[in-house]
Amino acid sequence: MTDIELAAIPGGTVTLHDARRRIRRDVDLEPFEISVYPITQDAFGELLGLGGTHPRRPVVDVSWTRAVRFCNALSEWEGLDPAYTFDGSDVRWSADSDGFRLPTEAEWEFACRAGSSAPHYGALPDVAWTSLDGVGAPQNVGGKMPNLNGMFDTLGNVWEWCWDLLDPARYGDYRVFRGGGFADDAWSVRASVRRGGSPGSSQDDVGFRVARGASENPDAAQGWSRAADDERAAYDDPLPPGWTPIRR
Repeated sequence: MTDIELAAIPGGTVTLHDARRRIRRDVDLEPFEISVYPITQDAFGELLGLGGTHPRRPVVDVSWTRAVRFCNALSEWEGLDPAYTFDGSDVRWSADSDGFRLPTEAEWEFACRAGSSAPHYGALPDVAWTSLDGVGAPQNVGGKMPNLNGMFDTLGNVWEWCWDLLDPARYGDYRVFRGGGFADDAWSVRASVRRGGSPGSSQDDVGFRVARGASENPDAAQGWSRAADDERAAYDDPLPPGWTPIRR
């Protein structure tokens, strides 16, 4: 199978911003690994027995659920314990697994920034495919300059799924994607921008990359915890204007 190159990211601290709740929080991260490129059509298709018309382009039109199933398939291929278990549509991450997985939001932003506190880790035309380039589809990975972690296309080209819930009080099971895409304006292609979608949905500008790194705690790791998800989902106050009640 096509090798998936990983970058070793040292531990450190990243500040995450939740705009709706007006909360900033510092997350201390342990060292982890993350793929140098978004998963390509070639890597995705070879593992799952699918074809791809543009082997070096990021795979898109892939749902969050399918991305986590790819992670499990990759783990099994490499002889590692799968990170995820499924109970119907519910997905559980055992954070003490050494298998492949989606990065947490904190890992993604820390790896993307590569030490930078600016919205971009370099001049945007040099590091990211955006609307400025006038392209109509994702481009081959590695066509722009990497960040200081040696990672390509973390900004622009395609958005990338992360493990985390977007805002469970408002959006239920929606999952986060990060980084901006080939058709996005500069204000969307920033290291801190958060968007998300239903785990079963797919879009032509959303792909993913994989990570590795185990925690001693199966229910908490790298800025995420199951308890925090439950706390964020609890919202007993009157719903603000524009909110749609979640059917539970």
